[in-house]
This record gives sequence, structure tokens and C-alpha cells, in this order.
Amino acid sequence: MRYAELVNSYEKIESTSSRILMTNYLVDLFKRTPEEIIDKVVYLTEGKLYPEFVGIELGMAEKMAIRALSMATGMSQDKVENEYKKKGDIGIISENLLKTKKAQTTLFTRELEVEDVYESLDRIARASGAGSADTKIRTLSGLLTDSSPREAKYIMRIVTGKMRLGVANMTIIDALSQAFAGGRKEDVERIYNTTSDLGEIAKALKSGGMERIKEYHVKVGRPIRMMLAQRMNSTKEIVGQIGKAICEYKYDGERIQIHKNGNKILLFSRNLENITEQYPDIIRFAQQNLKVNDAIVEGECVAVDPDTGYMLPFQQLMHRRRKYEIEEKAEEFPANIYLFDILLVDGKDIMNKTLIERRDILRNSIVEQNGFKLSHAVISDNTVEIEKFFESSIENGCEGLILKDPKSLYQAGARGWSWIKLKRSYQSKMVEPIDVVIVGAFVGRGRRSGSYGALLIAVYDKERDIFTTISKLGSGFTDEDLRNLPEILENYKLKNRHPRVDSTLEADIWFVPQKVIEVIGDELTLSPIHTCGFNKIRNNAGIAMRFPRFTHNWRDDKSPEDATTVKEIIEMYNLQLKKIER
Repeated sequence: MRYAELVNSYEKIESTSSRILMTNYLVDLFKRTPEEIIDKVVYLTEGKLYPEFVGIELGMAEKMAIRALSMATGMSQDKVENEYKKKGDIGIISENLLKTKKAQTTLFTRELEVEDVYESLDRIARASGAGSADTKIRTLSGLLTDSSPREAKYIMRIVTGKMRLGVANMTIIDALSQAFAGGRKEDVERIYNTTSDLGEIAKALKSGGMERIKEYHVKVGRPIRMMLAQRMNSTKEIVGQIGKAICEYKYDGERIQIHKNGNKILLFSRNLENITEQYPDIIRFAQQNLKVNDAIVEGECVAVDPDTGYMLPFQQLMHRRRKYEIEEKAEEFPANIYLFDILLVDGKDIMNKTLIERRDILRNSIVEQNGFKLSHAVISDNTVEIEKFFESSIENGCEGLILKDPKSLYQAGARGWSWIKLKRSYQSKMVEPIDVVIVGAFVGRGRRSGSYGALLIAVYDKERDIFTTISKLGSGFTDEDLRNLPEILENYKLKNRHPRVDSTLEADIWFVPQKVIEVIGDELTLSPIHTCGFNKIRNNAGIAMRFPRFTHNWRDDKSPEDATTVKEIIEMYNLQLKKIER
């Protein structure tokens, strides 16, 4: 398949903000794509080469990409950099400079195949060690020389991590289901939630439809998308919803899925990132204390004070997320892991067993020692007993409780009412932090000149697979935060609003919806300006956060789709109105 065919589809997708049209263009593309490369086409469309959990990232530093473009066009690096500063889009300047270069020469440009582009990008991604920078630059330069200007635009966007088609997982799932599964989107999504590999799913669907994809099963090394909890602010309400519940401490840490095959351990984060290298101590705990040969277990990893053993806040644990000096940081910020679920044991998928059965299996599969323990839990439907347990969780440095239906099955990727969060701050006004996505910014003035005066923040609308605004955020930042913001957000800057952002406000600067932060506000109010839950509570009104403040928590452990959802905000607003006290 010629890469130009892919580019034709990308240009159509980029030209529209209609989700229906985007999906139709993808359906047409997938139907025309040969079976043997459809996985590669799916990955390239997502702007990557492999699923997140493989851990092979394509992202190439812009300066290296600019050097490669300079080599391919024969133009000075300074000129290329100046053009980039003017346009702000590495893809557009690549297209323009190559147009100029090819108009001035009679050099032959071969027709690139999708495989040619993929293999070259794969060589770039895998290059490492001494001389790897030169290898990456030469490989990219050669690929650009062989490409047409239109092809170069998307090659450079992919290689620098700025594809920006506005296409996300759910849109691709929708297109695959229409193309090969008779529109059975929910079935395709369910299988994706247990395999986490859209390329592999696409290949199976292309070769044999839903019958072929049913053969896919849970296996070690391929993370399962994690089951999520709903929220309520009343113990009485939760007990009324669930009845007798398994009440577990809600730890202030990072949720981790542990995969064990013999002595080999892999660790995956909530957003499917392979974080194995970050936690050598957790690997040792699992090797020593997980007694079964093959297993997938879940738990919450928490930083602990090495002197007192007390649990530390989430931000202390984030010191562990680094490339260098990992063992040193493991000693400075040691971690415990508190296990609460097991999904596969000795090669057998047990997600369809009840939670109480899974917890018994988990208990019999581990040795509790050396920071490797079951989550602290009680089973009760007595609200007074649960209140006391709640208070003990707070005293021990936790955020509250998760109450779970003992009969619940594990629903991969779902947020259901069989697991419900109860936090200390669910008492009256909005004082519980939420996770939001930065989608825009407003230029700073006065003391904030040279930085951003405020950010435009949004929450995730899962039904529409977009991000809707909930507030402008200008409080809670230190002087250092303000100095660092432009640099932190530089790689995500856009000239125009991203197609997945729904906003009536016009920001000075737009961003790719990627960076997740934690904010806290006084209360939720109806707003004629913000688009979160628009028309859901009252016609011509959305929901906004009043007096939001940055908590200094950058949630790099979460993908934008893991941010607080519109549905959750609506529920929080309704609970706030009821003024229910626990």
C-alpha cells in the first residue's frame, strides 16, 4: 500500500471537525488496507509504532528532526529553525521546504510504501547507544529525501509526537467495528479493554471478523485496562446501592498492574505505560512473594518514609518516575504495594469470578511481607462501623475508602456502580480535587508577563470522546510554576483549537489535550460559558468550577482520557445540591 494513500486519508480527517466524517474516512481507509499491514496503519494513525505497553517510543527531539530536515533540503539549520518559529508546525514547514527543494531540482522521488515509512521510523525508535543520534538523523533525512512534500508533513509530525489528527482510541474502535464487525462497537471495545492493542485487534477483525477476535484472551505481558470506581458522598447511600461491601483503604499512590511469568515481572500503569524499570523494589517483592507461576494482580503502590514507615503523599512517589538514579531514589523513597485484585492465575482468566472469590485466590497466592501486602479491608453494611474504618484510613494517610460489591465481576475499562469511592471531602461543597486536562492558555500581564496568566482546563466527555471546558485556572501557582509553564507546555502548542476540544472561550494559545493536572475548587456552579455538561442540568448552561486552584500535582501517571469525566462532574454537582452529610 502506498504511503500517499494514507496521507490522502489523513488530509481528509484533518480537514473536518465532524466525528462522523472522521469515522467514515477511517472506515474507508481500513477497508482498503491489506490485512498484513493494517496493524501498522492503525498505529501510524495513532501517531505511534506499537501499543503503549511495548515501551518503544518514537518521540524524537525537535532539534534532531530539524537537523534531519536541514540535511534533506540542503537549507541551513538556522533557516529551518526560523521557519519553524514562524509557523509553529514542524509538518507544515517540512512540506513547504521540500516543495521548494524539489521544485529546484530534478531528483527522482520514489513512491514510498507504508512498510518503507514504518520500517524507517522503527529504526529511528530502536536506535540507542553511542552514535544513535546520528543514526536517527541520517535515517530520517533519507526518508524525507524519498518522500513527497505531503508525505513529509505527516512523517515529521509522527516522528516528533505531534500527529494531531484529532483521532483517539474510541474513534478507531468505532471505525473498526463499522468496517469489520457489523457495527458491534461495544463488543470490539470490550475485547480492546482486555488486550489493549488496537493494531492486533484490527488485524484479527480484518482476517476473520468477530469470530476471529473471540479467540483473543487475557495473557501475561498484555495489560488489561483497569476497572474504575464511581463516587458518592454518603456512606448510607453507598450501602443502599451495594449492600454489604468490601471496604478497602483508598491509598494515595499509583495503581499498578503486576504481570508475572516465572521470575519475569512486568509493571504497567493505569494508562498502560510499561513502568517496570521505575520500581526495582516492587519487582523484587513480586518475585519473592507472589507464589504462583503466571499471574496478573493489581495493587496501589505507595511511597513510605524509610525512617517511620508512614505512608507519604502521591507526589513523593512521583520522584520515582525517572530514567536515571532509579536505585538511589528507591532507597530515598521506598515503596510498599497493597494488592486488591487478581485477574489471571496460572494462565487462567478469573475476571468472571466474583470479587470475594478473587480476593480469596489472591490471599492464597501471596506471602504478605516486605512491603507486599493485601489492601487493608473489612466487610460490612453497618454505616457506623464503616465510618470508623473510614476515619482510620484518614489517620493512616489514605484518601478514604473504596466500597466494592463482593459479587462484582471485573469489568475491564469500565466505571460502574459496583465499586464506589468515599473520600473525606465528600461532605458539602466541592473541596475534593479533580483531574483536568490543559487545553488552552491566556497570555499573562504585569507580574505574569512572559508566562501564562491563566490556563483553560477541561474534563473528559466519554460519550463524545472530547474534552469540555470547566474553568479558567489562575490560582495556586508559585513563581517557579509560572516560570516553568511555557516550557512544560511548549511541545503541545497549537495555532488553532484542537478538534477534540469543545470551548466557547477563545484562548490566546491552544494545546493538544495531553497534560493532566489536579485542581481543587470551592464549588460547582452553572455557567453560560463553559461546555462541561452543557444542557444536562439546565438549558443553555454548563457546569463550571468556582475559584479553582492548582494543587501542584502533575498527573503524569494519567492519560487525558483518565481525567475526571463529565458524568462524574454532573454527579458531583447533583450531590452538592442535595447537601447530604455522611
